[in-house]
Amino acid sequence: MTIDLTSIRNLSPRPQLSDLTPDMQEQVRKSARVLQRRWEGRMNSQTIERFLVESLDLLKESRVLAWTPVIAERITNDRLRALARLDTAPTDRKPSVLFLCVHNAGRSQMAAGFMRQLGGDRVDVFSGGSEPAASLNQAVVAAMAEKGIDIGREFPQPWTDEVVRAVDVIVTMGCGDACPVYPGKRYVDWELEDPAGRSLEEVRPIRDEVERRVRALLAELVPGA
Repeated sequence: MTIDLTSIRNLSPRPQLSDLTPDMQEQVRKSARVLQRRWEGRMNSQTIERFLVESLDLLKESRVLAWTPVIAERITNDRLRALARLDTAPTDRKPSVLFLCVHNAGRSQMAAGFMRQLGGDRVDVFSGGSEPAASLNQAVVAAMAEKGIDIGREFPQPWTDEVVRAVDVIVTMGCGDACPVYPGKRYVDWELEDPAGRSLEEVRPIRDEVERRVRALLAELVPGA
């Protein structure tokens, strides 16, 4: 049976700014000001603040503990990007893809890095995990650096309903039943070895296979790319 995870998440009461400590409330307001400047004229302040508080709440279940306000700000920006896509006519949207794995620390981060590098501004790229890790796999970061792609400033993050609804293609990598299943979405499953716990030498062939698959997918999404 297919379960719409959107409805399940919406059953939970939304967290409020007043639920946070005074220090966290100030951090949220500071992040909200940054995002309001970025999304001026497209997103109102109430939406941005609410999304920030919800993003912090999402991180409670994650193992990501450091720089939580900064991470919440970046997750919120991705959610706002997704909202903007949903508010745009399908004919005016660029293709989009969401790369999902369990920890969002290796395979999905490599795929997103390659797609951003190769697709440029022709593709909207998102990534996430069902159980985000505390940090990126450093062998993966090093392997991507060998290709001239810096993912060292990225971070594992949970998938969100807005992003799943907004994208055209969802690429799953080993998250199985934990990956969100939304009716009407195009799903592609990539069976790839997990780079967790592997050396740089062992990660390289995984990286190269990810690149091969990303190039093939990009050719589908943007013919002639």
